[in-house]
Amino acid sequence: MHIHILGICGTFMGSLAILAKQLGHKVTGSDQNVYPPMSTQLESQGIELIQGFDPAQFTPEPDLIVVGNAMSRGNPAIEYMLDKGLNYTSGPQWLSEHLLKNKWVLAVAGTHGKTTTSTMLAWILDQAGMKPGFLIGGVPLDFGVSARLGDSPFFVIEADEYDTAFFDKRSKFVHYHPRTLVMNNLEYDHADIFPNLAAIQTQFHHLVRIVPSNGQVIFPQKEAALQEVVDMGVWTEVAQTAISTDSQSSGVEWQARLLTDDGTQFEVLHQGEVVGVVSWGMTGQHSVSNGLAAIAAARNVGVQPCYAIEALNCFAGVKRRMELLGEVDGVKVYDDFAHHPTAIETTLQGVRAQVGHAKVIAVIEPRSNTMRLGTHQALLAESITNADAVYWFQPQGMDWSLESIAAQSSVPSTVYSNTDLLINDLVKAVEPGCHVVIMSNGGFEGIHQRLLAALKGQ
Repeated sequence: MHIHILGICGTFMGSLAILAKQLGHKVTGSDQNVYPPMSTQLESQGIELIQGFDPAQFTPEPDLIVVGNAMSRGNPAIEYMLDKGLNYTSGPQWLSEHLLKNKWVLAVAGTHGKTTTSTMLAWILDQAGMKPGFLIGGVPLDFGVSARLGDSPFFVIEADEYDTAFFDKRSKFVHYHPRTLVMNNLEYDHADIFPNLAAIQTQFHHLVRIVPSNGQVIFPQKEAALQEVVDMGVWTEVAQTAISTDSQSSGVEWQARLLTDDGTQFEVLHQGEVVGVVSWGMTGQHSVSNGLAAIAAARNVGVQPCYAIEALNCFAGVKRRMELLGEVDGVKVYDDFAHHPTAIETTLQGVRAQVGHAKVIAVIEPRSNTMRLGTHQALLAESITNADAVYWFQPQGMDWSLESIAAQSSVPSTVYSNTDLLINDLVKAVEPGCHVVIMSNGGFEGIHQRLLAALKGQ
C-alpha cells in the first residue's frame, strides 16, 4: 500500500511514517517546514519528503492519505483531497487500527516529560529483553530512531492530549487504548484549542475511562490537577509516586529519595523498602520524577525494579532534551525542547543544581501556539530566575512583544528579532566555564550549529 502523510515532519507523524515503512508500506510525505532531526531520520529510512502542499504530490494517487493534526481547511492539499474524494484518515486512528490492536499499550501522558519518560520506559523494557515497540515524539539517543515495531506484545507510546485532526477534535491519546497509563503532570497548555484547564482535564478523564480494570494508572501524589481527574472516577488500580521530601509521602507506593541535590543520584523505594539506587547523567527533580514513573510502569508489565534501575543507570537520554551539542573553549552549548514556563523553569533549575555558580545563559524562542497567544506571559519572567542572562528571540507572527517580559525580569534580558545579531552578541558575552542552554520546540533558524561555528571562529 502507498501511504502519503501530510505534515510528516511533526514528531508524531514522522514516527508513524517509520512504523508504516517497517510494516512494508511505500511511504511518502510532505510538510511546510522540513528540518532535522526528523527530516534526516526520515531520509535515512528511505522515505521521500516533499516540501510544501502542492496537490501535484497526489500524482500518482496514493492508496491512503494520513492527515497530521497541523493540517487545516484551506490548505491546497487538503482541499484537493476532499474535492477528489481521496481515501484519508488521521494518524492516531491509523495507528489504532493497524498497529495497536492486541498490544499491551503503555502510554505516557502529561504536560511535561512525556518524551523523556516514554523513552526511559521503552529503554527499560528493551534492556529487560522484552523487545517493545515504541512511538516517541523525539529521537532517543539509545535507539537512534523515534519509532519501531518491536517483537513482543508490548508497545510504548507518547500520549499527546492535542487534538487528532481537523475532522476529529478528540485528543490523540483516546485512540491508543492503554493498559498501563502514566500521567506525569497536568497544567494549562494548548490555548489554541483548549479554553481552560478543565477542558484538558475532561480529555484526560476520557483517557482514564478506557484503561481496563486489570491495567494500572500511575501519577504523582502532589499533582492536584491529576488527582481531580482521578476523582471524577477511576475503574483501574492506581499507583502513586513521590519524591520523598516530607512525611506526607511516607505512604506512597513508589518514592524517590534524593542523594544529590541535582538529582543525579537517588534511592528508589517501593512500599517503603529501598530497592536500588539510580546513578545517571540526568539532572533535576523533574527527571527523577520521570524516572520513578518509568520504573513503576515497567513493574506493571513484570520488570523488577532492580533491572529497571540498572537500565536507567546507562540511559543516554533524548535528542533536544538537555542534549550537549558541543563544547568550544570551555563553553558548553545545549539544546532543549522546553517551550512552556514550567519546562523552562525546571530545565534551568536542573542546570543550576548541576553547575553550581557557573554562568548559565538561556537562549529562548517561545514559539508554541500557546506562547504566541500570550497565555503564559505572566509566568515567563519567573521561569528564568536560575539563569544569569537571557537572550529572548521574538518569532514572527507573535501578537505581543517580549520586551515586556525582559523589562520585568530580575535577570538581565535582551530581546532579538534577528538570529545573526543574537549570535554575534552571545559570542561576545560567553567565557570559559559558561553553559548556554538553547530552548525552542522548533528549528530556531539553525541557531545551534551556527552558534557553535561562530564560537569556533568559522
